[in-house]
Amino acid sequence: MNERVYIFDTTLRDGEQVPGCQLDTVEKIEIAKALEALGVDVLEAGFPISSPGDFRSVVEISKAIREPIICGLTRAVEKDIDAAADALQYAKRKRIHTGIGSSDLHIYTKLKSTRDKVLEQGVAAVKYAKKRVEDVQFYAEDAGRANLEYLCTLLEAVIEAGATVVNIPDTTGYNLPWVFGEKIKYIIEQVPNIHKVTVAIHCHNDLGLATSNTIAGLVNGARQAEVTMNGVGERAGNTSLEETVMILYSHKQHLSLETNIRTEKLCHTSDLVSQLMKMPVQANKAIVGRNAFAHSSGIHQDGFLKNRENYEVIDPLVVGAQPASIVLTARSGKHALLYRLEKLGYTFEKTEMIPIYEKFLEIADKKKKIDDQDLLEIIREVTESLSK
Repeated sequence: MNERVYIFDTTLRDGEQVPGCQLDTVEKIEIAKALEALGVDVLEAGFPISSPGDFRSVVEISKAIREPIICGLTRAVEKDIDAAADALQYAKRKRIHTGIGSSDLHIYTKLKSTRDKVLEQGVAAVKYAKKRVEDVQFYAEDAGRANLEYLCTLLEAVIEAGATVVNIPDTTGYNLPWVFGEKIKYIIEQVPNIHKVTVAIHCHNDLGLATSNTIAGLVNGARQAEVTMNGVGERAGNTSLEETVMILYSHKQHLSLETNIRTEKLCHTSDLVSQLMKMPVQANKAIVGRNAFAHSSGIHQDGFLKNRENYEVIDPLVVGAQPASIVLTARSGKHALLYRLEKLGYTFEKTEMIPIYEKFLEIADKKKKIDDQDLLEIIREVTESLSK
């Protein structure tokens, strides 16, 4: 039996920190409902203390959403925790996500503090949050660069204080996958009360390793993945929800991990987030990019037409995408051209295809892409030429 991985979506909090991508309350509710329909387990709705607008959005999302846990972010500060608890008052299932820096770099240069004081502050924050809600998640910011022995001591203390989830972030996206995986394994083996909580991972994409690090963390025992739709987020972004989910889906026999995500809704949710955030998805983005299931190379097209699995590891219908497309370019071969012509209702013998293909290449060298209208014109020109 496969083990469950919980999907913690932070599109509306960390994802919305992208400059120029801020959403109003109505837009946030629309995305929140789409994420609920998608099947996310936890929805981080915002950072309530940060602004009146964010506070209001968390309140309204809490009223509108019934299934996922609604989470509000705080610093390890009482006024932050009070604001989050107040904003979450209408939530059916609520969680406060509090925490503090855990690396020496953060402790000494950002917080101007000491390890002992940070541990005390983290414990106090969890205890205070626990008075307001039952479900308290603790984040050890910059855990990816923290001293492992100190990190384990900090995590043990906040679990003892009542944390229900501990979040191990690779805040700067610095870790290599195998290194991050080993850290998660070490934490699970060394923290004596770790069995009382869910271990979460929150990876950033500064070096393009967010999804790889997330999978490494899950393989080594973490069971909550913190992600965003389309990988949006601070700087280079967060772990992509759709990539994480589909890696687990595609490798469930090997990894024995699964989620509750309704994969057929991925492309729709991606489009909605892209549209409302006014942040286009790159064409070659895995899973949801417009070219994710497009084939233009002649060799690839030939193999695909013989058997889809030659060049597709995911059926596009599984993620709610349109069926794979054959894109005709100067790199396309006769098989792909014949396929498209048959779709238009034309059938030609091999000898008849020779001048058509020659004319096709002539036009394709001048244009980036050949559409159906171009094909009809090619057929007309070749047919007229042969009839003279």
